[in-house]
Amino acid sequence: MNEKDLIELWNKSRNQLIIAQFAPTFLLITTAGIVPAVRAAGTATIWSVLGILLASGFLGALVEYSAAHEAQAIAKDISSLGSNSAISRTILKTSPWLHVAKYLTPAIFILIFVALCFALLG
Repeated sequence: MNEKDLIELWNKSRNQLIIAQFAPTFLLITTAGIVPAVRAAGTATIWSVLGILLASGFLGALVEYSAAHEAQAIAKDISSLGSNSAISRTILKTSPWLHVAKYLTPAIFILIFVALCFALLG
């Protein structure tokens, strides 16, 4: 692959990473706002909401991890080309930060999920 193709793949992976964060983030924010209503609706609703959050979070984290992992592989391929273009240098400098999306973002989701569990079940 040439540099242009790899940069296009990089951008696709980056877009996938961004899009993968929408649903879990929306669900967490929404759930935090409606905790009293969910608790008032009863145990079945609480467990249903927790299941939805868990499934969405798991799938979102999986997509985020794979998109970030693929983007890091693309950065390695760009590096092997030996290109000295500004965009290639920038991609190579920023690719290590994808570890945040691979590990820290899911960890933050887990902490928020646990806090919501306490709020809903407590």
